[in-house]
Amino acid sequence: MKIPSSIWTLLIGIVLTLTSLWYGQNHGLLPSAATDEAVLVDGLFNAMMIVSTGIFLIVEGVLIYSAFKYRRRAGDNEDGPPVEGNIPLEILWTAIPAIIVIGISVYSFDVYNEIGGFDPHAIHEAPMNQESMKMPGHGSAMAATLSDTPPSTEPNLNQEKSDQAMQDPATAEVRNADQIPQLRNAPGVGSVAPTIGGTPDKAGKPAGLQVNVTGLQYAWLFTYPETGITTSEMHVPIGREVQINMTANDVIHAFWVPEFRLKQDAIPGRQSEIRFTPKKAGDYALICAELCGPYHGAMRATVVVEPKEAFDKWVQEQLVASKETLNQAVAVNPADLSPNEFLAPYTKDMGIQPEILHHIHK
Repeated sequence: MKIPSSIWTLLIGIVLTLTSLWYGQNHGLLPSAATDEAVLVDGLFNAMMIVSTGIFLIVEGVLIYSAFKYRRRAGDNEDGPPVEGNIPLEILWTAIPAIIVIGISVYSFDVYNEIGGFDPHAIHEAPMNQESMKMPGHGSAMAATLSDTPPSTEPNLNQEKSDQAMQDPATAEVRNADQIPQLRNAPGVGSVAPTIGGTPDKAGKPAGLQVNVTGLQYAWLFTYPETGITTSEMHVPIGREVQINMTANDVIHAFWVPEFRLKQDAIPGRQSEIRFTPKKAGDYALICAELCGPYHGAMRATVVVEPKEAFDKWVQEQLVASKETLNQAVAVNPADLSPNEFLAPYTKDMGIQPEILHHIHK
């Protein structure tokens, strides 16, 4: 019995649809989702994989079928039938891709809005907090602990760059302020780059935790303005919305954690913002996704997502370590030595140079 071509077309269509749906949900191309926002991005990616798989199977299937069905047989030296065109078919294969592209565009915009990326007023109205973007050593009482700089492919590269930033009087704060016209005329108001802010249900509400991030060749520095802690390893608690305020010390860098599904540029002279809510504990690699120099590949840091109890313990450990260092320095201070003199032995291993100690003392 000969099966009608319409039945074959229906069966092939069902098989292609089921195959595309299965592979689109089980491709295994993405790392684990570690934030609430990652789920939305994964849904968009899976939808595009479903459509792409279906189109790939259809196109390749037609090519293979045509190559086999209409191949030249032995002894067949005749020309093929002249085909001038098929208007309905051309309209169809133009309309279908257009509909797919429009659909994905609308879906993409919806996801971008849901993760807080669409705020047309943020770039003009958001204030830049000069205090929040200070580099380590400006106003913090010995909370800078750079000894935990992660290893890189270049020995001591990250530590050396952190040291340089710490001892350089023309820090990111000063240089960036010089580049921002608003800062010269209205202190506290700065140039804000496009942001990924709070989700629509959290719009206008402050984040549960703020972390100020400075990118420099080739290291990341993290400051917690609420406690004054500065470190080269970022810790955030599970279930608490985190706001990242970013700037760059020299060239453009990019804050990218693949498991978070979020990426944003850190731009000299501007403040960028990312908000996210961690949901899965673990150690994640922060990668600079913008070519920033010859050692760009070594510019990595660790982001630790941990339960609230572990995060609170880490904060206390950082504060206690800072206080103990100060107490030891004061205890052995002979007669009225300057902060530069009596703190220098205790800050050497932390990568803080004497030139910056007068800022810490203030």
